[in-house]
Amino acid sequence: MALNDFIDSTATNPLGRPRGIWSALHLDPILLFLLLVLVSGGLFILYSGADRNIEVVKAQGIRLGVAFVVMLVFAQLDPSVFRRWAPWLYAAGIAALLAVLLVGVGAKGAQRWLAIPGLPRFQPSELMKLVVPMMAAWYLSRHFLPPRFRHVIVGLAIVLVPMMMIIQQPDLGTSLLVGMAGLFVVFFAGISWKLILAFVGLVSVSAPMMWFFVMREYQKQRVLTLLDPQSDPLGAGWNIIQSKTAIGSGGVDGKGWLQGTQSHLEFLPESHTDFIVAVLAEEFGFIGMLVLMLVYVLIILRCLYIAATAQDSFSRLLAGALTMTFFIYIFVNVGMVSGLLPVVGVPLPLISYGGTSGVTLMAAFGVLMSIHTHRRMISA
Repeated sequence: MALNDFIDSTATNPLGRPRGIWSALHLDPILLFLLLVLVSGGLFILYSGADRNIEVVKAQGIRLGVAFVVMLVFAQLDPSVFRRWAPWLYAAGIAALLAVLLVGVGAKGAQRWLAIPGLPRFQPSELMKLVVPMMAAWYLSRHFLPPRFRHVIVGLAIVLVPMMMIIQQPDLGTSLLVGMAGLFVVFFAGISWKLILAFVGLVSVSAPMMWFFVMREYQKQRVLTLLDPQSDPLGAGWNIIQSKTAIGSGGVDGKGWLQGTQSHLEFLPESHTDFIVAVLAEEFGFIGMLVLMLVYVLIILRCLYIAATAQDSFSRLLAGALTMTFFIYIFVNVGMVSGLLPVVGVPLPLISYGGTSGVTLMAAFGVLMSIHTHRRMISA
């Protein structure tokens, strides 16, 4: 008897029917394999981006290990648990964001963290990347879809309140991700194109007001630098200029691993965090970027499949929003590194050095695996 057959024959679901070890662990093997490929390649690139600092790689490996444990824990929870706890988590998140504005810990001109005695400081806005789409999905799934106009307004309010609170910290990158995560839920709920166009028009009209009354001076400078990085090549435009130089110098097949000049000669700033994709492009060229994008596309396609086959409206809306949030991470990071978008401090998912975003993303993948594996158990 083959090993897989033996495993399948010894694992049963509550109905007494055979089920595999992956269903017993509530893990999707395809998605798990793709994530392992991505993080393994990420550690490989990080070693070069961190200028061969093995301690950075070890620290990132520990963070990713914790992130995978978080994913496993979230995958064990039935989707009904997320639905039931969504309002309470949202209320707690709003209270935490308010506490950040009042008594938060500041660093580098931003006040984004809470410090609780006996615990490490944490960033509540990161948790809202999960909680906001969860809350929006909870509210909209309780009504007939597509939602009526008043339900759309409430859904938008659920999204915009924490988004505006995060902007005040200020944290434009996280507020963008939180806002998009919630807006995708509203979009997937089936709102009409008239409402979408009206919303786009409202944003366009309010853009000048945001420029003068909402955006901070450094945020305005980022937009101006995007339009003309050569206006301050040794100051605000330095990051974009050096990043584009690194990407262009990689050519088709790159200079080779550890052979990049922009990062190892310290021309490229933040080469192991926000700008790590420039390191990959310089050392592995266009081919390396294609491979990375292929892995990302396969992950997104698998997640969209999970969303499409979910068994209830809440799960479909939440899975679709989490998938598209992952896409926004990739789109914004690659766009800002290549000079197509302003620099907003969004890391390349599961590649850039850092722990908080990795844990949040893996928790989202745990939710997706929960939606998929519990669906399979119910329909078995």
